[in-house]
Amino acid sequence: MKVAHPPLIGSFFLPTLGLAVFSLALGYWISRKKKSIVKDDEPNITQNSSSDTVGEIDSMSTLENVKGKKNKHQCNCGSTETSKFEKQPSQIKIMYGTLMGKSKKFAEILLEHIAEEGTQVSVVNLKECDSEDNFVGSDSKDTLFIFIVSTYAEGSPPDDAQLFYKWLEDSALDFRVPKTFLADARFSVFGLGNSLYSENYNVIGRNIDKWLSQIGAERYAPLGLGDENVAESLHGNIEADFDHWCEGILNLLKYPQDTTAKKNGCSKGNDCCSKKGKKKSVNRLQKNKANRAEEKDVTYDSDSDSDGNEAVVDLEDLGSFVRVENKVGVESEEEEEFVSTDGEPREMLTPQLRESLTKQGYRLIGTHSGVKLCRWTKAMLRGRGGCYKHTFYGIESHRCMETTPSLACANKCVFCWRHHSNPVGTEWRWKMDPAEFILEGALEQHAKMINQFKGVPGVQPQRLAEGMNPVHCALSLVGEPIMYPEINRFLRMLHDKKISSFLVTNAQFPEAIRQLEPCTQLYVSVDASTKDSLKRIDRPLFKDFWERFLDSLRALSAKGQRTVYRLTLVKAWNVEELESYAELVKLGEPDFIEIKGVTFCGTSKASTLTMENIPWHHEVVTFGEKICSYLDSYGLAAEHEHSNCILLAKRSKFFKNGRWNTWIDYDKFHQLMQDYYLSDGKATFTSEDYMAATPDWAMFGSPEHGFDPAENRWHRKPPKKDISGC
Repeated sequence: MKVAHPPLIGSFFLPTLGLAVFSLALGYWISRKKKSIVKDDEPNITQNSSSDTVGEIDSMSTLENVKGKKNKHQCNCGSTETSKFEKQPSQIKIMYGTLMGKSKKFAEILLEHIAEEGTQVSVVNLKECDSEDNFVGSDSKDTLFIFIVSTYAEGSPPDDAQLFYKWLEDSALDFRVPKTFLADARFSVFGLGNSLYSENYNVIGRNIDKWLSQIGAERYAPLGLGDENVAESLHGNIEADFDHWCEGILNLLKYPQDTTAKKNGCSKGNDCCSKKGKKKSVNRLQKNKANRAEEKDVTYDSDSDSDGNEAVVDLEDLGSFVRVENKVGVESEEEEEFVSTDGEPREMLTPQLRESLTKQGYRLIGTHSGVKLCRWTKAMLRGRGGCYKHTFYGIESHRCMETTPSLACANKCVFCWRHHSNPVGTEWRWKMDPAEFILEGALEQHAKMINQFKGVPGVQPQRLAEGMNPVHCALSLVGEPIMYPEINRFLRMLHDKKISSFLVTNAQFPEAIRQLEPCTQLYVSVDASTKDSLKRIDRPLFKDFWERFLDSLRALSAKGQRTVYRLTLVKAWNVEELESYAELVKLGEPDFIEIKGVTFCGTSKASTLTMENIPWHHEVVTFGEKICSYLDSYGLAAEHEHSNCILLAKRSKFFKNGRWNTWIDYDKFHQLMQDYYLSDGKATFTSEDYMAATPDWAMFGSPEHGFDPAENRWHRKPPKKDISGC
């Protein structure tokens, strides 16, 4: 007889069901715990731990930002947090993570200020610290940790801060780590970033500040945000942003019981913590968000809910959606952002930029211009040969002045030999110096630099005298000269002085190209032939950079004077895009195409180029021959092997009577320009009206390979003895 076993069913099924319910409950509690971790006073900008992709702002901080509680530019000096510590820190550790040394310099500046107050203080590179040993222990209660950390454009931390950043992220996001993990620690954070990269602006500093707070550390002083973009910086430039935050730290250390500074906001009298300052920051954030949403085809529905202060969106859309309100008056507020406290526009050159550029040999003029001696100017003063412009176009290199009326640029090219020490921007919003002042200053400083070669061995007296009076001007020193609002006036003044003009633009300002009056030769840098490679190589600031690039080439095709495409070849980056380059040439129809191998300028955290990316001259020649196979109307006209550069020219215009005519008749050009000015632009002319014959030694394939035989070739002496060892 079969016997039922209900006790067996109960003993197996019920415990199993209970275990399942317990597992669900535990999973729900864990998920709630994780969500509670990310709730904090600061905007919740997170970074995916498995990649360098920076997450979007979460729903809470997004809505709070729009309402004006917090936003990415807002100064936090008005914080009124209450401390749980009874006494001031007895020692301070300033920890930095840097890209190009700026964070380290700020750390050393703060060190000097704090040391003057008699407090024990030290500076530590984050790569040298063991995270847990530094922050967990008996000494941490008496220590104030100050972090000064930069953010890469793509939103990743500096190399020397990556281990610490990963440790802190894991600790903050791991639900098993108690929220009191760093309860004995006090901290403050200053982040360095660039708001032009708005999605990733200061994300590293923000995350460090947020994560430290999440695991129990007390925020001693509010988060400080420094902005390299002087047009958006709350205090005028990143140095002023740091000074403002630094002064707040020093005040707290000196007057711990005085909460006036905390309540009143800025200690320097700026309005960044006032309602006006906050409103400007909110308006700017709203505008930036609206632009990004436009690109992502996100629709802002003004009638989506009845409450003007609330927004309801799908959970999946929280990352990219933000409701934009109060648009009235945004433009007027935006205009206020770019004036200093005395009502004048801010200067482009900050003290730190001045120091950096001066160390590189620049002679700075006014607030946004500079001049520098080219190495080929020095070489030709000694009779050791001229640059590729001497070979291709017949300039006298010792009589050429290299200058720019705008040190700012709209790109951050990987091969920039200035290592991105110049300012960046997408429009002119700085104080502007008049063209007369810039030209007079450039000529004066150039003459002073030439005069320093008096008595230098090998310098030819005649050429030294000629060099004091330049007859050529290369507007290609650094930055984007076409951004300067008075560029046409500047060109006219050059031409009035019988100085030829060679202007280079990065093809991001098509309207400025259309409005540009004739110059001797107009260059456009064509560093890549596809959208993806251009973004990777030039790293442009404009979001519609590709459209601007193509429109600039179209604008170039309408110019009547000499036009040039400048192609910089970077091995493994852009040398395989022959067909795409050919299509771009057909779009702009330049008179000439310069093809040059990229120059290696040493290692830099701003660039990842190595010697492996530098093509040999024969590789540059091969590229030129291949591209000519796609463009029957162009031929190899000249080369300058020393500069690793070749010149392609239009056959129909410049190949006459069996020879090339790429040189320039400068006297004829100045005559044509005077006729143009006197007729108010009616007396137009073309590039063929002032061309001249190219000498045999400069032509492609000549035995001289572009080196002027009238010059003396200089060969460096090899080492006298091999001292390398076995």
